[in-house]
Amino acid sequence: MIYMDNAATSFPKPPAVAEAMAYYLNEVGASINRGVYQSAQEAGLVTLQLRQRLCRLLGHGDPTHCILTPGDTWGLNMVLLGALGPGDHCLVSAVEHNAVMRPLHRLAAMGVTFDRIPCDETGRLRLEAADSLFPPNTRLVLIAHGSNVSGTVQDAAALGRLCRARGVPLVLDAAQTAGHIPIDFTGWGLSALAAPGHKGLLGPSGIGVLLLSPEFAKSLQPVITGGTGSASDREEQPDYMPDKFEPGTPNLPGIYGLEAALRWIEEQGVDAIHAREEEMCARFLSGLREIPQIRLAGSWESRNRAAVFSLDFLRRDNAEAAFDLEQNYGVLTRCGLHCAPAAHRALDTFPQGTVRFSPGPFTTDGELQETLAAVAAAAAG
Repeated sequence: MIYMDNAATSFPKPPAVAEAMAYYLNEVGASINRGVYQSAQEAGLVTLQLRQRLCRLLGHGDPTHCILTPGDTWGLNMVLLGALGPGDHCLVSAVEHNAVMRPLHRLAAMGVTFDRIPCDETGRLRLEAADSLFPPNTRLVLIAHGSNVSGTVQDAAALGRLCRARGVPLVLDAAQTAGHIPIDFTGWGLSALAAPGHKGLLGPSGIGVLLLSPEFAKSLQPVITGGTGSASDREEQPDYMPDKFEPGTPNLPGIYGLEAALRWIEEQGVDAIHAREEEMCARFLSGLREIPQIRLAGSWESRNRAAVFSLDFLRRDNAEAAFDLEQNYGVLTRCGLHCAPAAHRALDTFPQGTVRFSPGPFTTDGELQETLAAVAAAAAG
C-alpha cells in the first residue's frame, strides 16, 4: 500500500501519538477544570502544553487565545456564525472548501452577502482584483491558505496588508498548510486561523485549533455555550479566554495525541519538514511532466504550493483510473470534487473532478517513484 491521501488525513502518525492517547485512556482518565486531584492537574498541564506548542508553531503569542475545537470545520463555523449577521458582507476566494461555502450559504439566507476574489488558472488569488470588492459593510475576509485541490498556497502576508489598510479582519483556513509550512499569525496580521489536528499537524481526528487575536476575540460571539468547569455560580457563559469558546468536556484523548504530534513536529522542525516537502514536489512534478495523458490542475512550480496534486486523466474516466491505481498498484488516492466544487470550477475540472495525490512527511522517495510509474501505466489505459 502506498498512501497518497494525506490532504484528507495524515497517515501514518508519529508512534508517540497513539502511545499518548493510550496512556491517557489507561492511566489518566480525568477531565480538566473539573477537579484538583493529581490526574486532573496532569491533564490540565498537557492541555496547556498543547496550546503553547500550537502558538509557537503558528506564530501566535497568547495561549489563552488558542481555542481547542472538534476540528477545522467547527472553527470556521465559529468564526463565520459568530462574526457575521444580517447586512454584513464577507470576502472569500474563488477556490474555497465547502467548510466555508456551506456556512456562508446558510448565512446568505439570513441576509449576509459575500463575494469571491477571482483566481488565475493555477488557483492563485488576483489580489489586484480585490480592491473593488470591499463595500463599506465588509466585516470579514476568509481564505483557504492552501488549496486542497491544486495545492496552491496564497500570499497571506500580502492579503493581510490589504485587509489591515481597510480595517477588515483576515481569517485563514490553514487546513492544508499548518504543520507543512511556516506560519506567522502575528506577522501576517491575522485575526483568526483555523486548522485541523489530523492533517499536517499529524494528530488524531476530532480535534482542531482556532487561534484568535485579542481584538477579534472580544467582538466574536460564541456559537455554542454551556458548562466550562469555571464560573459555575453563573448561568451566563464566561467572557474570558479560552472559556468563552470552549463549552463542554474537551477531547482529552485527542489533546494528548495532538500534543505528542506537535512535540514530534518541533523535534523535526517545521522548516525542515517544509524543505523536504518542496523536494518531494519538485521530484513528483518532474515525473508528471513525462506523462502526456494527464492534465495537472494548478501550478507546475514546486514552490509556493503544498504537496497536493490533482490529475485529470485524459484518456479514461478519473474514477476508473483511481480504482485501477488502488487495485493494481496499491496507490491510495482521493477521486472526485474533494468537497470543493468552487475550486474545481475555477480550475476548469468541474464536473469531472480529479484524482488527487498527496504525499506526507513519511512518504519515501521509493514510494514517489512507484506512484509515478503507476500513474503512467494508468494514464496509458
